[in-house]
Amino acid sequence: MKMKVKFIGSALLSTATILTLAACGSSSGSASSPDYKLTDTTLPLEKTVTLKMTTSSSPLAPADPNEKLIFQRLEKQSGVHIDWTNYSSDYIEKRNLDISSGDLPDAMWNAGASDYDLLSWADNGIIIPLEDQINKNMPNFKKVLDENPEYLAMITAPDGHIYSLPWIEELGQGKESIHTVNDIPWINVDWLNALGLKMPETTDELMAVLEAFKTQDPNGNGKADEIPISFVNNGGNEDMKFLFGAFGIGDNDDHLVVNDDGTVDFTADNPEYKAGVEYFNQMYSKNLIDVEAFEQDFNAYIAKGKEQLYGVYFTWDKANVSGSNDSYQPLPALKGPNGEKHVTRTNGFGFSRDRFVITSANKNVELTAKWVDQMYAPLQSVQNNWGTYGDETQQNIFEYVDATKSLKHLPLEGTAPGELRQKTEAGGPLAILDEYYGTVTTMPDDAKWRLDLFKETYLADVHNQFNYPKVFLSLDQADRIAKIEADLLPFVNRKRAEWIANGKIAEEWDAYTAELNRLGLQEWLQIKQQAYDTYNSNVK
Repeated sequence: MKMKVKFIGSALLSTATILTLAACGSSSGSASSPDYKLTDTTLPLEKTVTLKMTTSSSPLAPADPNEKLIFQRLEKQSGVHIDWTNYSSDYIEKRNLDISSGDLPDAMWNAGASDYDLLSWADNGIIIPLEDQINKNMPNFKKVLDENPEYLAMITAPDGHIYSLPWIEELGQGKESIHTVNDIPWINVDWLNALGLKMPETTDELMAVLEAFKTQDPNGNGKADEIPISFVNNGGNEDMKFLFGAFGIGDNDDHLVVNDDGTVDFTADNPEYKAGVEYFNQMYSKNLIDVEAFEQDFNAYIAKGKEQLYGVYFTWDKANVSGSNDSYQPLPALKGPNGEKHVTRTNGFGFSRDRFVITSANKNVELTAKWVDQMYAPLQSVQNNWGTYGDETQQNIFEYVDATKSLKHLPLEGTAPGELRQKTEAGGPLAILDEYYGTVTTMPDDAKWRLDLFKETYLADVHNQFNYPKVFLSLDQADRIAKIEADLLPFVNRKRAEWIANGKIAEEWDAYTAELNRLGLQEWLQIKQQAYDTYNSNVK
């Protein structure tokens, strides 16, 4: 059951901070709007006023965001015109130059801020706390937080304040989230059929199938050009870590899982991880792994995939690699040496907490809060995320259904969804909750297809009840984690590649685990556990 969580009130700014704020606003004054002296206002305003914001957007999008229909509608329904400074390239550098010069806008849309940025900006008086505005002037967003305390926990800084507004996109919840598996293994069923082979069910059967792919010319061209298995080493969605689940705890991009007792666990020092590496070393010794797997980039990987050269490969959506044909199907979770199947959860969420900040130069904070709260109205959030409807100048993502006051995704008719979104969406702060599907909007066809595939193929083998949330670390914690990971993670990834290619993991394992501890693994785990416990206490 979801519980309501009360906000902590804003603290008064110190004298030192006030002096910092004055310094921040003193160099120009032209980057922010004048004080309109508007209080207790309702939208739309009787007379249009202007707020000034910086943003970044895709090169495919208009240079002026106000050319998008979505922002034109927002201006009409609010009476607020946005004067955009759009840094379409080198955004972070230009944003930081604005900050260092004191030339602050009223707000930053798609702020691109790390947790360290947010906390240091807050500490230096560059941005302001938002919890009082959320309570008083942002009913749409407050409703989202009241009904979903996990998001309140994820946006609340260790000092109890909220400094930024998030982007939230739910597609399935808990273990049924679309993010539970990112590196789906796709197997060439045409090759299985050509050789009279059945879908592998165990790690031993997969090894035998890959050997057949290599030696029996399944594509029938007589060239021995088949690549039994390929991946992009440490390549996120294109990595092969999915197969580690057959040996026990498995692995993910963070090398971090949450056990059902609430303890966090580093994956890459477990005996099961060692067994998985040994399995891949067997593949490599039999020349089954793509010789370019440890060097290729995404583009090289895609090029070979489009030629249908892979027996097994890994990606989020096969359409990106081998096309949307039926030649490739998901390889189910395999039984490992212990006879069990396991799918390791990622720590992925449809969430980022850095989509909107209000600066200390803003003289119209109440108005800004009321304006940005529109983004959390369900119909507006859906459009901000994907695009809008009724645009007579270009293709639309949606059709507005007047009878139900909802949005229906239109067929894309060959258009790349990502490109159309970039041309028409607003991005920025928004919230799309699972309950919106079927009431506020339809689910995108590609998302529904992937969710259905996941439920049919993998959900039964996802055993962990929890994954690791987007915890908000303190400045000191974030600094320590960054310093530890700068040495720890490259070492882990380098040794995995070496052992797969050269073997010797058994001989080097003790020295490896000792080196992990020397590089700070235990402190890393302690910080991760403390942050996880704090998050849980805030949710409950």
